Amino acid sequence: MASGTTAAPRERKPSMGAPISTLQGPVGPGFTRPKHKRTATGFGAQDIKSVESSIPEPQREAWKKYSATGFKSKDDFQKETVRHIETTLARSLFNCDEKAAYSGTALAFRDRLIIDWNKTQQRQTFADQKRIYYLSLEFLMGRALDNAMLNVGLKTAAKEGLGELGFRIEDVIQQEHDAALGNGGLGRLAACFLDSLASLNYAAWGYGLRYRYGIFKQEIENGYQVEIPDYWLDFNPWEFPRNDVTIDVQFYGWVNKYTDDEGKQITSWQDGEIVTAVAYDVPIPGYGTATVNNLRLWSSKASAGEFDFAKFNSGEYENAVADEQRAETISAVLYPNDNMDRGKELRLKQQYFWCAASLHDIIRRFKKSKRPWKDFPEQVAIQLNDTHPTLAIVELQRILVDLEGIEWNAAWEIVTKTFGYTNHTVLPEALEKWSVPLIQHLLPRHLQIIYDINLYFLQQVERRFPKDRDMLGRVSIIEESQPKTVRMAYLAIIGSHKVNGVAELHSDLIKTTIFKDFVKIYGPDKFTNVTNGITPRRWLHQANPRLSELIASKLGSYEFLKDLTLLNKLENFVDDKDFKKEWAEIKYANKVRLAQHILSATGISVNPKALFDVQVKRIHEYKRQQLNIFGVIHRYLAIKNMSAEERKKLAPRVSIFGGKAAPGYWMAKTIIHLVNKVGDVVNNDKDVGDLLKVVFIPDYNVSKAEIIIPASDISEHISTAGTEASGTSNMKFVLNGGLVIGTLDGANIEITREIGEQNVFLFGNLSEDVEDLRHNHFYGNHQIDPELNKVFDEIKKGTFGDEGAFSSLVSAILDHGDYYLVSDDFNSYCKTQDLIDETYKNQDEWVSKSITSVARMGFFTSDRCINEYADSIWNIEPLQVKEEAEVRSRTGLET
Repeated sequence: MASGTTAAPRERKPSMGAPISTLQGPVGPGFTRPKHKRTATGFGAQDIKSVESSIPEPQREAWKKYSATGFKSKDDFQKETVRHIETTLARSLFNCDEKAAYSGTALAFRDRLIIDWNKTQQRQTFADQKRIYYLSLEFLMGRALDNAMLNVGLKTAAKEGLGELGFRIEDVIQQEHDAALGNGGLGRLAACFLDSLASLNYAAWGYGLRYRYGIFKQEIENGYQVEIPDYWLDFNPWEFPRNDVTIDVQFYGWVNKYTDDEGKQITSWQDGEIVTAVAYDVPIPGYGTATVNNLRLWSSKASAGEFDFAKFNSGEYENAVADEQRAETISAVLYPNDNMDRGKELRLKQQYFWCAASLHDIIRRFKKSKRPWKDFPEQVAIQLNDTHPTLAIVELQRILVDLEGIEWNAAWEIVTKTFGYTNHTVLPEALEKWSVPLIQHLLPRHLQIIYDINLYFLQQVERRFPKDRDMLGRVSIIEESQPKTVRMAYLAIIGSHKVNGVAELHSDLIKTTIFKDFVKIYGPDKFTNVTNGITPRRWLHQANPRLSELIASKLGSYEFLKDLTLLNKLENFVDDKDFKKEWAEIKYANKVRLAQHILSATGISVNPKALFDVQVKRIHEYKRQQLNIFGVIHRYLAIKNMSAEERKKLAPRVSIFGGKAAPGYWMAKTIIHLVNKVGDVVNNDKDVGDLLKVVFIPDYNVSKAEIIIPASDISEHISTAGTEASGTSNMKFVLNGGLVIGTLDGANIEITREIGEQNVFLFGNLSEDVEDLRHNHFYGNHQIDPELNKVFDEIKKGTFGDEGAFSSLVSAILDHGDYYLVSDDFNSYCKTQDLIDETYKNQDEWVSKSITSVARMGFFTSDRCINEYADSIWNIEPLQVKEEAEVRSRTGLET
């Protein structure tokens, strides 16, 4: 270089985001548009290295010098919290209330998570290895702040720091609204899985919908469930709008098939309506590791913008915002009432909107790697959590064939290697079906592809089983009903390489009943079992901190939160008097806390010394809350007939119910009404006093579960045998030292095997007898249990209000075949409850059972589930994290 000349600065390369595809032919309503818009983010591993090398060293040094670092001490926490309260919230020392303290604390921890979150995404991008994408219509996350505090190991710093600022940490945590992204066990399982995926350092993303109102907020008026909107998004520091990540999703329209200049057949889906999906990201921190994974939620908005000025100026004021309102309804409510055709269409719209947006995002990420399409299953594993995301199978086939020009058979091979399907039900009526005319109207191209998939599949079946013509009708994706319907579960099986049930009995039942033909076609290897689990971080450490602390004091560390099998060492202390005394004291303290919550929520005063009998879960006939409340009425009548001396010998009991009924499910709503009306009578009967109380806790959610579950003495998991796929609440109750009354159904079977039959109160008929019993109800000499008849007589007398309000519940058993075997199991149920009463009187034996049960629960962790999925279904490896040692020491995992 000549002396005196200055080197030109190295030119910085522009940001490049790979488009999803090069589209051919018209796409939207009369115009062409890309399916994905992206700005300065989203580089592949090679792009990052290239861009980084082009940045001058002084710029890099300046950036590194001022890069954010997370707080690690109480003083740093206070500094960050006060800064956010004063600058982000514009509050001061004089007007900082508990809500502002929550907001400041949440923002401080959010900043702390973002640093690890960014590093995690960079680390996973550089590793460029296979990722798992978990598609679930529900993610029942619960509160995020407490979970973030625990997972990054800084709850003690926050507690002390908030204390010095004048706030109790418990009050601050309670300011947070539960994320209303789910309803039942399906969504909570997905949340536990995300926690485990991050804690075990797997490269994983969750994909769901950002519901503005969730399912609904439940209030009880005159004993009835009333649904009101759940305004949970007033202030949510845990989400990040990604306004640069938008995907256009198409509905309606028509299909154009034509031959291009090269003689190739082209299929183009044209016109219709475009709705834009906008990404919102939620950080998911792992426990004892620096890994923070991502949950991406999609929100819907009109593609043309919020406001049509032309319509407004011409006087069409309401129509000016009509497009936006129609688009926004897609992500407004979880499970819109589908008793009407418009509700069905909206629900199918939701499912396709979410699947299409998620798949295009996944493909964009894959295309950055510059790999050939045949490598797609080596880089991407997609798990379908139930049948709701099944349209993702069809959408991927459409993208590969229509947009990428891949030959049909080669594309289908890619699709089937990519997907895994988790089945969550054996109830035929619960398996999703969509009418062919509806799909034709909403997704015309997808219906064509479904028919093509079905033809391809049935031709294979016919070649293998030429003599079994009936099988073709049994396994066809299209059900020849009026109108024809698409069986989504069959499509999920055919489009996936693995199908799993969620408990041993459930996995066995799906192979021998609803999917037995598919086992014959594919062989047993396609079907496997992964028994559900729960995360011990939230369901022991967070929900029951004193019990977690006691266990850690005996085991020498909190390592059991990462390896739950270490709990087995607790059996060494089952005869330790001091340990048992403290165990019992913790349970009592938890019951006092729940009693206080019941008083504030319902106005009912309960005695913490009574046996707390709990059934909290989604209200459904197969879960048999009706059996429980009939049993409560039976107990009430028995108490009324007892002498004063007999009553003195009886163990006092509080029967606690909770859960939501789907808005269109009248029978479930009737069960809630009966529970509340029985409570009105029993709780005000002076003869009964504290011997029996009946409580319905409204608006059951994760935060309430964290109060209820640690306080349980006995919990009810009493589904008709063969109907509950697994259940996870049974695991949560036992892990917190509560005992179980249950049928041999779902995971109850495996819990019994692990903790011992002597520590579970089992009753009822077995699954293999259910069909014969149902047959006998109609064609045999079936008699209703006489004690149950007395309960019905009491209801008919009007003891609990207008008997007409409960006639549907009673007639389902008396006149309509008692499908869920309430009468068949009633005697066994009542006798088992009597056994519980007797056992509870011997508190020393009861506590021993409680400790033994917890000690043997090591199998039921979601960490074990995720490792099983990774090994047997996804074929992925965890990513090693260098920063893990420092985080593990903060969370107390190292002694």
